[in-house]
Amino acid sequence: MARYFIDISFDGTNYHGWQIQPGAITVQEKLQDALTMLLRQETEIVGAGRTDAGVHARKMIAHFDHPSSIDCQQLAYKLNRFLPRDIVVNDVYPVADDMHARFSAKTRTYHYYVTLRKDPFSDAYSYRLPFAVDFNLMNTAADYLLQVEDFASFCKVHTDVKTTICDVTAARWIDDGDAHWHFEITANRFLRNMVRAVVGTLFDVGRGRTSVEEFKHIVAAHKRTSAGESVPAKALFLQDITY
Repeated sequence: MARYFIDISFDGTNYHGWQIQPGAITVQEKLQDALTMLLRQETEIVGAGRTDAGVHARKMIAHFDHPSSIDCQQLAYKLNRFLPRDIVVNDVYPVADDMHARFSAKTRTYHYYVTLRKDPFSDAYSYRLPFAVDFNLMNTAADYLLQVEDFASFCKVHTDVKTTICDVTAARWIDDGDAHWHFEITANRFLRNMVRAVVGTLFDVGRGRTSVEEFKHIVAAHKRTSAGESVPAKALFLQDITY
């Protein structure tokens, strides 16, 4: 049995996230159905993680097993012919049998995009801020996240996670020019809704509603109700995964 990785990009607008679920269209379902048809046998895929409804991915990795050798270039070509336009297979390649799309991943990076002005060309994939914010102040608060271990304050309640411990190694706001910014955050793992909750809470800091010291107390409270509101999913991208 050979194992293969698939490198995928997708626009999550029309999907209820990555993971297969009853009564909803998901990216995993579309990809798994395509593989099953093309390989002519039931094929299950395992993704590097879950993305929520409406969240996009510039790079998602998934793995599947197959009993024989595969022409990876030809399979990628056929998948792209079969899959809808909002899901793209960038590459298919063999990996060691012990490689796992989820558990072998070392880091994951997300970007959250914002714009300070009305822009018809970025509206679908960025959040237009309806208020002024201080990005320097938000970066001061974001830098504190590198010292944090427990991110329970930014985790969606009533989930099945066994731990809320994450190792965040980067968290910063980056000026893209022309009134566009994005928030970049890298960690070994992320909790459900974590990035959107972090960004929403940082906006409270940037607006002057919450001080940096109060932000630290919010983190220490380990309660989702202490943090700010989650921001819209349409501006969130899974940017990269490293192994």
